[in-house]
Amino acid sequence: MKYGFTLPGRGPLATPERLGLIARKGEELGYDALLTGDHILVPKNISSRYPYTQGGEFPGSASGESMEQLTLLAFLAGQTSRIRLVTSVIIVPHRNPLVAAKALATLDVLSQGRLVVGVGVGWMREEFEALGLPPFEERGAVTDEYIRAFKELWISDDPHFEGKYVSFDDISFFPKPVQKPHPPIWVGGESRPAMRRTAELANGWYPLGSNPVFPMGTPEQLAAGLDRLARYARRFDRDPSEIEIVYRTHQFELNGAALAADRPPFVGNAEQIAGDIKRYEDMGVGSLVLDFIRQTDDLDVMLGRMERFAGEVWPKV
Repeated sequence: MKYGFTLPGRGPLATPERLGLIARKGEELGYDALLTGDHILVPKNISSRYPYTQGGEFPGSASGESMEQLTLLAFLAGQTSRIRLVTSVIIVPHRNPLVAAKALATLDVLSQGRLVVGVGVGWMREEFEALGLPPFEERGAVTDEYIRAFKELWISDDPHFEGKYVSFDDISFFPKPVQKPHPPIWVGGESRPAMRRTAELANGWYPLGSNPVFPMGTPEQLAAGLDRLARYARRFDRDPSEIEIVYRTHQFELNGAALAADRPPFVGNAEQIAGDIKRYEDMGVGSLVLDFIRQTDDLDVMLGRMERFAGEVWPKV
């Protein structure tokens, strides 16, 4: 099992000094990946439902803060040397696809091949409208087309593309990404369209356990999702085992004493959490991503939890 952690794009931990310290500490402890979210702006009035809270409230609406994702990852690329840098997720329709493909390719070059492109379609209509993007209702089709355009730009020495939302020809596009044929693409999301997009266009599936509409919070729910993903993969003549499975959870609480058998996954003592990780690994999960930042905005507490997880749980897996 590989382990990753999310980094804040707002709040008291989102300062240059603290972000750099968290990233370097994660690399020192042996974490495989760090992940950052993506909002270019935060509208003052949001009626769109956020997918990952029970009531649909967006956690970032109060502050209005949001660091630009690719700039933040580039900043951290210069302070680390091994840890993978993951867009978690880049809202694909938010950026001109040639500009986004160039920024991502540059980031892969500057980090010496450490970029993972986590992709999503977005959920906030108000942000789409403020940015003047293609219609919100077409964001899935836009995302699929832009991903195809990314691949053409990253792979072809003479890129050309003709689509509904983007077309280009007679251009040079260099440097190419370091990773061949291109950086890994993970599709974030739990819906059937996200699974279809994974099977057709991506290298990995990246579900989050806390979506109340498409729940993946228990091993049984995730297993059902993996079965659906496998059916989509076979539809596109792919071996399901070739698709990387990356599971992200908001639930993590390391206790000193064992809890009752009805505890949620990843909550309990070190032995119980290690057992949970083994179970998910046996199901095919290759990477586990933890949201330490959702539990605290205290730097020392966050670093302590990262260290305890690495030092107490990993050796038992």
